[in-house]
Amino acid sequence: MSESKELILVTNDDGITSPGLRAAVRAAAVLGEPFVVAPRRQWSGAGRSMPPGVGWEVQPYPFELDGRAVTAYQIEGTPAMAVARALLELVPRPPALLISGVNYGENLGSDVTISGTVGAALQGAVLGLPAMAVSLQTPKEMHNAPSDAVDFTAAIHFTCLFGRRILDGPLPFDVDVLKIDLPADATPGTPWRLTRLSRYPYFVPVLAPPDQQERRIAADYSPVAQIERTERDSDIYALAVDRVVSVTPLSLDLTSRADMSELEVALRGAGPLPGRW
Repeated sequence: MSESKELILVTNDDGITSPGLRAAVRAAAVLGEPFVVAPRRQWSGAGRSMPPGVGWEVQPYPFELDGRAVTAYQIEGTPAMAVARALLELVPRPPALLISGVNYGENLGSDVTISGTVGAALQGAVLGLPAMAVSLQTPKEMHNAPSDAVDFTAAIHFTCLFGRRILDGPLPFDVDVLKIDLPADATPGTPWRLTRLSRYPYFVPVLAPPDQQERRIAADYSPVAQIERTERDSDIYALAVDRVVSVTPLSLDLTSRADMSELEVALRGAGPLPGRW
């Protein structure tokens, strides 16, 4: 492909064979030249982890889109590791955008620090790359077993839409990642809404059924009860209650928004600690 096209780095956490990744590559091909670096296997729930003992082995991967070859690599590592390896060594020139997704399953609320899809986007942002994390609501049984039965038409449309907005940017300061979540019934005509990250979890941990515990799977998860009680301006409410596309700006700055002078008074206290340590 021509170097005049902007390079679009594409990754995911469902593995390089995921149809969701193919959907993201299709969107990237509209925006510029796709360049794929993705985990060899499923890494859902990896967050932004770079665990010790996990290899960085990388291999070319035969990837075609509509009969045309797309440069692609698979890495024996997490989504964040894939992004780091891509930017440190593999890309032929600086990418203009990172697309992480399209993920099987919504990434909402305080759960986003668990998400490998969001983790990869944050890693790109840390390394100075405009990034977006795109997720599509799917049945739970598909979260770790991507299916060809999913229609990614709407996800491709909104990835193209917001990818173009980012490329035409710049976005305002402190918008490091755009997190985009689509309800399962979304179409290209579904309204979208700017949202904030809910303080609630979207999924809560529960004990796995006995048969799974026998296979050493001790924890499972289910959607939080009474989702309608979450904040009305949040990503959870937008997707789960109003059934619109949620667009959440994320920042790398995790500092609390507390009044620092008030916090300092609280931490310093009124006097010395009692007794001796």
